Amino acid sequence: MSYIIGLDCGTSGTKTVLFDEAGAVIASATIEYPMYQPKNGYAEQEPADWANAMISTIKSVMSQSGVKKEDVKGIGISGQMHGLVMLDRDNNVLRRCIIWCDQRTAAEVEQMDRTVGRDRLVEITANPALTGWTAAKILWVKNNEPEIYDKVAHILLPKDYLRLILTGEYATEVSDASGMQLLDVPNRRWSDELLSAFEIDKSWLGKVCESCEVTGTLTKAMADELGMCESTVVVGGAGDNAAAAVGTGVVEDGKAFTTIGTSGVVFAHTSKLSIDKQGRVHTCCAAVPNTWHVMGVTQGAGLSLKWFRDNFCTSEKETAKLVGTDEYCLMDKAAEQVPVGANRLLYLPYLMGERTPHLDPDARGVFFGLSAIHTRRDMLRAVMEGVTYSLRDCVEVFREMNVSVSDMMACGGGGSSPLWRSMLADLYNCDVKTAASKEGPALGAAILASVGAGLYVSVQEACGAIVRTDKVQTPNAANVPEYERYYQLYREIYPALKESFSKLAKL
Repeated sequence: MSYIIGLDCGTSGTKTVLFDEAGAVIASATIEYPMYQPKNGYAEQEPADWANAMISTIKSVMSQSGVKKEDVKGIGISGQMHGLVMLDRDNNVLRRCIIWCDQRTAAEVEQMDRTVGRDRLVEITANPALTGWTAAKILWVKNNEPEIYDKVAHILLPKDYLRLILTGEYATEVSDASGMQLLDVPNRRWSDELLSAFEIDKSWLGKVCESCEVTGTLTKAMADELGMCESTVVVGGAGDNAAAAVGTGVVEDGKAFTTIGTSGVVFAHTSKLSIDKQGRVHTCCAAVPNTWHVMGVTQGAGLSLKWFRDNFCTSEKETAKLVGTDEYCLMDKAAEQVPVGANRLLYLPYLMGERTPHLDPDARGVFFGLSAIHTRRDMLRAVMEGVTYSLRDCVEVFREMNVSVSDMMACGGGGSSPLWRSMLADLYNCDVKTAASKEGPALGAAILASVGAGLYVSVQEACGAIVRTDKVQTPNAANVPEYERYYQLYREIYPALKESFSKLAKL
């Protein structure tokens, strides 16, 4: 039996999982680490924390499992995207990594638009300039910390810094590199035009590979440290969402997944490049060679339900403690008692502004149609439906881009709710499934490594052998047209309130 390691370098911690070649979990270990916020809107982490967590968790799974080191054939790395790791000539880290959720770069985004032009930037990188992405962070250091910028010899993404620790190689892969805004996304290579415009030295950047491509093997020192073989391959890996797509089998046209976490993500695979010129969704290279993915984001998905729980569901929280169950299960049961449409009550989930499809930081949450007949249960149902309408908005943008969705996986905390899955199935009008494995990005990274190690011929073949479906929710034929009526009304509310949101922000 052969074994593969999948490693996921997240924001809260690094998780390492040892899988057998059929995708079964043999051992798992997680180590958490802090995030630093030196100023409002700043977010940073220490790359040494990731490295220490990686080394410790790999050692842990190797010792837990008792697997022979010769049988571990490869390592795949998934990671938080957009982070900026700057190294000097001796590979010393020059400053803490500015991570994905940092928002200090508004001036640099304007600089990128002035220098290149918004439309040209979208043509090359498939996305408008964004504050959280890497290029703007590089320019921020250049503009604000010139003494550090002058020492830069290498720029890496978080997971690619871990690759350097493992293999001594400077490399990245297309899915994660797509989030730097320095990659020519249609052609899957660094953009000389952008590097010249931003005056960034191309030699600082790692070699661009495909996600299942072998980027190196373990150094002797690292193999000895980890108790593994020098011949163990390390593949390109993927950014976290691209790895999650592989881990849930979203590797062919028509397949997509919906994640309902704090925010909501709808992610679809496509073999044909498609770019939304309005910038409402992200287009990036997929972890499957020579394919892409599109991704829509709704800001206040699970956040809306958590907000409602914290402010209005005291009784469910108290009952859940008494009977030893989850308050969200009790909230599901309460919402199930309310009919489709929540008795003519609609909710806009814009508690934190909105990304897809409105690109409006001033948008705010709304209950529309509230009357004296409505109860707390109606409001709860409306919140869940409103989030689902917002996720449907993402799919509508995909359809405008000729990206079809006929097979949907559900992930994240919200995906564990049978009621929410039924809403998704009815509003997408297709089956909504859950994956048997909950390992997501770590499994995706391991699948990529299994291809690089030669255990499978392709990513699609590996997913066909490894990824299994758990639950399947089919659309309710009676609910589909009923939800459609409410969804079309939901779509009219934001345009009617757009100017009022702007005025409210200025008060």
